Amino acid sequence: MRALLIVLAALWGTGIGLLVPRAAHRLSVEAEQPWRAHCPGGHPITGTFGGWIGRARCTAPTTPQRPTPAPANPAPHPTETQPQPEPQPSTPNCFTYGPHAPRTAAATALVCAALAAATGPRPEAAVWLLAAPVGVLLALVDLRVHRLPDVLTLPLAAATAALLGLAAALPAAGGSWTTALLGGLALSAAYFVLFLVNPSGMGFGDVKLALALGTALGWYGWPIVVMGGLAGLLYGALYGLGLVALRKAGRRSAIPLGPFMLGGALTALLLGAATLP
Repeated sequence: MRALLIVLAALWGTGIGLLVPRAAHRLSVEAEQPWRAHCPGGHPITGTFGGWIGRARCTAPTTPQRPTPAPANPAPHPTETQPQPEPQPSTPNCFTYGPHAPRTAAATALVCAALAAATGPRPEAAVWLLAAPVGVLLALVDLRVHRLPDVLTLPLAAATAALLGLAAALPAAGGSWTTALLGGLALSAAYFVLFLVNPSGMGFGDVKLALALGTALGWYGWPIVVMGGLAGLLYGALYGLGLVALRKAGRRSAIPLGPFMLGGALTALLLGAATLP
């Protein structure tokens, strides 16, 4: 049963992971800017749900480049140089755009398979598999523009809490819904304090993401909440120190903390699920 669940989770992660790059491209904009509606070549993004669902592949036809017209009169002398007209610009076909789709699909599949392997056939496994692609999408957007959009973080927190409430009512549930809700509030409050202490080193989007992550971590108890929160900060600190050591950033350089928060939460979730009897 567990082996079948792992295979299905990997297939789910692969399929949904192929759709993540388009959403990542559209959401990777600075604050107060509208979501991207065009591919890098300027072609409008169309498709299901206003163009949000689909592969990040532009299928707009290429505008052929006009041939350079021949001069009306031949050069009067073979050695005399005549000015040549500039070539007309062409509209390129962008093909794929956004994050690398195969790598994104592979990463999403790996995360989903790992969660399924650790959780097994428990009802909360469905919650983790639904939330994992959103976490991958958030990590990609934060890496690209240092932003965690509210349109993802807040619904993720609400959906995680609601779905865990349903999971808690089913047989074989492996956690506590009450602790999950309290864990979300506690981790978000802790990140809010860090935001107040050092607002230049942490964005308010991290505080909102902590609400969803704390809810998921709290399902397995307070030690997992603490472990997930600290692991995220540790991963981020090690990454920042590595950049400084390689002289690719300074001590005051901002780094995207979201991917490391998600990585820390994943580490703790896997441990919390794997240690259940």
